[in-house]
Amino acid sequence: MDNFDAIVIGGGHAGCECALALARLGKNTLMLTISLDAIGFLPCNPSIGGTAKGHLVCEIDALGGEMGVCADKSAIQIRMLNRGKGPAVYSLRAQVDKQLYHNNMKKTLEENLNIHIKQAEVDEIISDGKSVYGVKTAQGEIYNAKAIIICSGVYLKSRIIIGEYTKNSGPNGFSRSENLSDSLKKLGVDLRRFKTGTPARMNGRTIDYSKLCVQHGEEDIQTFSFMTTVPPKNVRDCYLTYTNEKTHEVIRQNLSRAPMYSGVIKGVGPRYCPSIEDKIVRFADKTRHQIFLEPEGLNTNEVYVQGVSTSLPVDVQKKMYRTIEGLENAEIMRDAYAIEYDLIDSTTLYPSLMHKTIQGLFFAGQINGTSGYEEAAAQGIIAGINASRFLEHREPLILKRNEAYIGVLIDDLVTKGTNEPYRMMTSRAEYRLHLRQDNADKRLTPIGREIGLVDDKRWQKYQEKQQQITKIYEILNTKFKIFEIKDLYIEKNESVPTTSQTIKKMIKRPNIDIFDVNEKFHLFDQFSKRALEYVNTEVKFEGYLNQEEEDIQNFKKQENMIIPKDIDYKDLKGLRIEAKQKLDKIRPSSIGQASRISGVSPADVTILIMYIKSMR
Repeated sequence: MDNFDAIVIGGGHAGCECALALARLGKNTLMLTISLDAIGFLPCNPSIGGTAKGHLVCEIDALGGEMGVCADKSAIQIRMLNRGKGPAVYSLRAQVDKQLYHNNMKKTLEENLNIHIKQAEVDEIISDGKSVYGVKTAQGEIYNAKAIIICSGVYLKSRIIIGEYTKNSGPNGFSRSENLSDSLKKLGVDLRRFKTGTPARMNGRTIDYSKLCVQHGEEDIQTFSFMTTVPPKNVRDCYLTYTNEKTHEVIRQNLSRAPMYSGVIKGVGPRYCPSIEDKIVRFADKTRHQIFLEPEGLNTNEVYVQGVSTSLPVDVQKKMYRTIEGLENAEIMRDAYAIEYDLIDSTTLYPSLMHKTIQGLFFAGQINGTSGYEEAAAQGIIAGINASRFLEHREPLILKRNEAYIGVLIDDLVTKGTNEPYRMMTSRAEYRLHLRQDNADKRLTPIGREIGLVDDKRWQKYQEKQQQITKIYEILNTKFKIFEIKDLYIEKNESVPTTSQTIKKMIKRPNIDIFDVNEKFHLFDQFSKRALEYVNTEVKFEGYLNQEEEDIQNFKKQENMIIPKDIDYKDLKGLRIEAKQKLDKIRPSSIGQASRISGVSPADVTILIMYIKSMR
């Protein structure tokens, strides 16, 4: 069968979420991938989640996506980061078994009857320049569809770089995409060049762990998926070590051979995840840099050396790594490398992730300028949802910045663009206290249900949790006399009140939480820990949440002020030339989006508001 509703190009994290979203929404979907072994593969670090990334995974899950489910199934260690910084930025991170994650994700795709998977390289997008109609593979096969989603990751004309050695290849030895870049250029799609990198993989059997600081997993904490009932077990440890002056000296002596500085690398690298040679140059005053050793799985000795990505020649790599405590005799199993690749200008996309000039052509993942599995998957599920809605002639799903980290991510990409690999961070979100991991289901599961991605089982579980929350709030009004709670206040180093207290007032105290109250009075034994944690956070931060809600209402006013689609910015008097050019390129949908465009000043925004009011 050569006719499909939609075609997904690429089987990475964006492609997997995209294909599953389309299929679960009833669309006959073809996934074309250069290698079946690359489906759901983790070519870089063996982990899911982390700072802000954990938020994205929980949001994908709340919408009805798969990454959180697969991560929980494949986890070999799980921890909560940022414990000391407050619940707004708590970030779940799991070490996963790479092969197990790939197997679980591939099986999920294969078992969906609406997904057809084919190992093939796409050479050409078939289009009349205004709409897409299908694709042509390197083998000459033609597949037809009215929606095409390109999730090609770092494979477009990718090049591996290790010192003076270069090879036209995708990551981890997979083949690259040779001709799709040229096809996109012919369609008028602007392409750029980025670079990212990865560290060496060591043989764990040759690492001296006795010299290293161990990092254990945590028990009894939330999981990525709201559907997971049995938390993952911590069966592997991670370890910390550091570079030292010897390491830095080896690097400094060989900077002339580093592709970043010799001119071999042309692409722009990630500022927030620099190579070790870049760290040494940029932070010359630092005497050491942290290294995090991560196991790649249960059935391999390979260990990922997080924090020491490099493209230095192999002889320098060997010498450099062996200066590090614990790695003095470590054997490199896979050399570190940098990879350059083609990508598009993300400001040429609508917030739906469809191209502005080519109907039915969507882009998701690293081809849009992001880095990271989680950012890719987040775009993938949205692109899949919106490709489905495009085929049904329905309005796209656009998550706003106050609704989800996914909304922040996509708005940043299509409004501001990026000149380097974009990484999601909690600091990018203005309304962090409302966009927590623990309330992702409350924010997004009703949306997922409305669009058709959330099935009955997930919806029932969501409703049960909300019912528990309602009952917990009722119990919070229970009052206790001073003699009943005096011991608890003293034990928690809190001043003893002089009047009776409700449970709600008790848990507003810094050192008392809902679990302390339950340990003493057992009023909440029947409720889930997730429901209790949610209520505890909402009560403790009630004042801050109310304050942030006021900011959100002001934000909504600007977001709800819609800019006419046919506005001619070039003829709008009073706008500066730069503002006219930027506004005409981005074509913002609202005053809020216009105000976030680099180069558009508050004065320009005022002129736009006056124009819209005059039109009314």
